[in-house]
Amino acid sequence: MKVDELIKRLENVKTDEDERHEIAEYLAQTFGGKERQPVYHFMTKDKTIYDFDTYENLLGYNKVSPDDAYVFIENDYFIGYYRASYFYPFLVDSYLLPNAYLSKLGLKSDLYHVTPATGLKYVAVVYHFPEDGRMIVEVADIDNAVANTHLPMLIYGGVRNKHIDDDEVKEIVLRFSSQELFAGHDFIMARNIIRRYYEDHDTSLVNDVAAINYAYTRIFMPFRLEYDLKNKQIIASFKRKLF
Repeated sequence: MKVDELIKRLENVKTDEDERHEIAEYLAQTFGGKERQPVYHFMTKDKTIYDFDTYENLLGYNKVSPDDAYVFIENDYFIGYYRASYFYPFLVDSYLLPNAYLSKLGLKSDLYHVTPATGLKYVAVVYHFPEDGRMIVEVADIDNAVANTHLPMLIYGGVRNKHIDDDEVKEIVLRFSSQELFAGHDFIMARNIIRRYYEDHDTSLVNDVAAINYAYTRIFMPFRLEYDLKNKQIIASFKRKLF
């Protein structure tokens, strides 16, 4: 292969960061101008977005395939000053990553938001802050996040069938969220430290917040986008980096 042909081919290869950036912008454009909607959604490989119930119904009628799913999305709204939600969105919902991972395994739960979605590659949060006029989007690679949070090891006994008991989901989430992954703090403790630092202005926690930020970035490695809801434009977009 000639050098110029190789360079051209490499230029056309989309990196994981490029794709996460593209997805983040697409989600911002899709959800940025809309009123409150259901919390959980799926985006398929062709960029069609379905809320969870619609996707599950289409699955039942074989209108979509579990392999079509590509992004598991949580779209939620916050009234008030919640800096943990704004700066560290993957800390907020302890069910989000387990739900996405169990769905990727092809499982189904009657109570929780778990349904077959074996094609999933990414998990995303879209959080609206109407009082601030802001929306944030973060997109993470599911496989990386799952490995870094030890989720496979928390499914005791492995996957026995395609239907997962609701109590089993709850236990998995409890084991998941109680891990001290964030500089010796579990999900709840980390959120509380961030709240105290930003909302109570407890500056004695500055080193704790820096350590939590480092752990959060290393675990999720998300691409982040911040969006102005009033002007309908992106304020900032970047890959979170370790410092």
